[in-house]
Amino acid sequence: MTARPLEVVVSLVATMRRLGVAVPVGSTVAFAIALAEVGADDRLRAYWAGRATLVHDPVDVAAFDVAFDGAFGAAAGASTGTDPAAPDAEVEAVLLVDSDEVAADGLEAGPSLTVRWSAQDALLDKDFAACSPDELAEAQGLMADLRVAVPPKTARRRRPARRGELDLRATHRRALRTGGEPLRLAHRRRRPRSGRLVLLCDISGSMEPYARVLVRFGHVAVSGGARTEVFTLGTRCTRITRELRSHDADAALASASAAVEDWSGGTRLGEGLRSFNDGWGVRGLARGAVVVILSDGWDRGDAHLLGEQMARLGRVAQRIVWVNPLKAQPGFAPIAQGMAAALPHVDRLVEGHSLRSLAALAEVLAS
Repeated sequence: MTARPLEVVVSLVATMRRLGVAVPVGSTVAFAIALAEVGADDRLRAYWAGRATLVHDPVDVAAFDVAFDGAFGAAAGASTGTDPAAPDAEVEAVLLVDSDEVAADGLEAGPSLTVRWSAQDALLDKDFAACSPDELAEAQGLMADLRVAVPPKTARRRRPARRGELDLRATHRRALRTGGEPLRLAHRRRRPRSGRLVLLCDISGSMEPYARVLVRFGHVAVSGGARTEVFTLGTRCTRITRELRSHDADAALASASAAVEDWSGGTRLGEGLRSFNDGWGVRGLARGAVVVILSDGWDRGDAHLLGEQMARLGRVAQRIVWVNPLKAQPGFAPIAQGMAAALPHVDRLVEGHSLRSLAALAEVLAS
């Protein structure tokens, strides 16, 4: 290896460390070997050699790109054909390379490097089960930006309108006022009305890492003005729509927690769905509505009963969306007893383990 690739390796790694990225010695050696193979003059190969050996967390990509700029003298995206995401300007980390540090590291003095990044980017894809209490609180705060709504429906009843199909009865009634001559034609048409969203959130022990965040998702839907009803499913079915109507998220979640007596208890999805269907769903609340069930599918009750109640719910609901936080795990298969019984009656099975997956759920509901 010539002296120039060695200088490139030292400069790039030193810059990354100043930006807060812990680069092990083994990764540095691996990058030096890889750079010797691909050559420092080929920026595309050098870029991906560095990405493969020095970056072990997606959060560190922005720091690596800036370090690559400083070492190679050109933007990584421009020289490699990649298109790195634009940095977030909310959080700014500024690196000032002073002469003492440059002399100690054997680097040439250069301009100050500015890196903009956001911890929110990493939080978007982080599993709620792996989040700290502070991260969960931040995630719930970020959920306020979500817009949860379902498409409008076309009403069955027709109402008077300026345009639309001809209303013969109204036209004849008007003709009586003009001697039987239909001088003014009457029209009618079906008018759109807002759709209804029903959320059934599993708050059993197996859903403990996700339950409160998913209830917060329900609060976003309720406080956003949509026609939304929220229920919890555990050993019983509890309606918490009234508790979630407060615009204060913390107060709403506290009221909902106090109203639910079986939080983090057992799971009897079949009996809970039967209570919902008998008390609210089949009577009209779920008729023509988009029903979202947020559960991992682990059920200690009768799976046959769950299948019956899902079929019953499917006959009145517009569509059923099942949100399973475990779907994002590698090798996931819907083989849990409850999940297998409910799956034939589900229109869409989606993830629900992170902020990004809940944002995707909002898009699915709006489609």
